[in-house]
Amino acid sequence: MARSPRISRPLDGVRLEEIALAYAARYATSRAKLEAYLRRKLRERGWDGESEPPVREIAERFVEAGYVDDAAFARARTGGLLRRGYGMRRVGQALAAAGIDKELAEELRPDEAHQRRAALALARKRGLGPFGMERPDRAARQKQIAAMLRAGHSFDQARALIDAPDIEAAELWVAEAGGESEWD
Repeated sequence: MARSPRISRPLDGVRLEEIALAYAARYATSRAKLEAYLRRKLRERGWDGESEPPVREIAERFVEAGYVDDAAFARARTGGLLRRGYGMRRVGQALAAAGIDKELAEELRPDEAHQRRAALALARKRGLGPFGMERPDRAARQKQIAAMLRAGHSFDQARALIDAPDIEAAELWVAEAGGESEWD
């Protein structure tokens, strides 16, 4: 016997707030992502209120209460992407997609040392440059540099790491940039 599809009632102010609270409790989010989520739920379920849905007001209250913190979200997302080996271009794209404003993203921009560590992490993970089984020929070198560029690293960083003669030289390249901060 087939189940009939569940028909959801349209949202009202109380239920919209409950959905927002459940989302903020479950996921690290930004203000823009919370607003987008609420608007999607309203499209799916409809609105049972007399005035416009209070999406912005709910998001503003959550920011004031500390349930949603764009800076904390941006720091966590940046750190996670750097540890996974992504470069600044990809980090910037992820932050922009999450609705983080450019000023905050620029303020939280990692220094050169952390960008180099991210490049090193990617090379290690994918066996690029000195972490490969053998020195890449010209075509393989170009593919490896392209992989680093797709991951968001600068051309200079990609070339320096792929062309490193051995693992020690690659690690020295990272160490030369120095730096310690919240991304470690």
